[in-house]
Amino acid sequence: MCRSTAGVADHKIATGRSHASGEVDYCDQMRKWCALTDRMKVNPDETNEIHDLASFRDGGNCRVTPVAQFEPAVAQAVIGTLTSLVRKAHAAQAATTADDDGIVRAQVFEEGYVYMLESPFEGYFADRYLMDFYDTNVRDICSRMHLHTGLRFVRMMTGPETQIRISSLSPLRVMSVEGVTPFSLRQFTDALPDTPGDEPVTRYNVVVPENSWVDMQIPRAVSHQFNAVGPNAVIDSVHPEESIETFREQMSGYRMMAQTIFLAEHLAPAETCNQLPGGAAPAPDGMVEA
Repeated sequence: MCRSTAGVADHKIATGRSHASGEVDYCDQMRKWCALTDRMKVNPDETNEIHDLASFRDGGNCRVTPVAQFEPAVAQAVIGTLTSLVRKAHAAQAATTADDDGIVRAQVFEEGYVYMLESPFEGYFADRYLMDFYDTNVRDICSRMHLHTGLRFVRMMTGPETQIRISSLSPLRVMSVEGVTPFSLRQFTDALPDTPGDEPVTRYNVVVPENSWVDMQIPRAVSHQFNAVGPNAVIDSVHPEESIETFREQMSGYRMMAQTIFLAEHLAPAETCNQLPGGAAPAPDGMVEA
């Protein structure tokens, strides 16, 4: 696949097309596609693989899109229904043991309890998870900054008295379409805690408000961190290339923790992620990139 890059370049030269024309740079695009075939993990089945923060560089940026806000009772009805499903799964033998495809649907991640709602099958690489968030204040710890071996599409949903802090080591691009996007998101920066050698590392943050739905597009190998501040939060997450990434990494099966690379050894105390700035978010005003 990667050898075709030269062919693309030769074709562009032969046809007289130039980068100055404003076309897509196909050579660059091919190089990026080739990179997607590279393994990220050192040990494919390791569920606590930690990479060096000092040498890590994000390969892109996450995008965040406000979707909808609801009356508290409506938001809580949705949250309650979905968290109930996850909790039933974790109490059911059928979901906590491997099925005929070797998949254990009920799993645990640092941010909460997880249930694989729909699994991949032949000819369909994607799957879908629900996550019942932990309340950071109750556990008194934060989840770690991490990245995944494949891209993710995440819908975050909050109920009353709950907000979600989204963080990344690269600026989060908050998307807005003038006249359509119903609300904006508070954004702020702080210092990532417990960095090697106490070297300051900027952490970029966006806050999902109460009773809201917010979508997030997470490219492969891009850092992110979620922490729910409050008891009522759920993630509805699609992993579009789940089968591909397990094959690419040569993993023995589907495990969220094994499909994750962490950028910290220890979970930091809650005070490093449960502090949310007050005040209202600015009004939407077209496409915004934080």
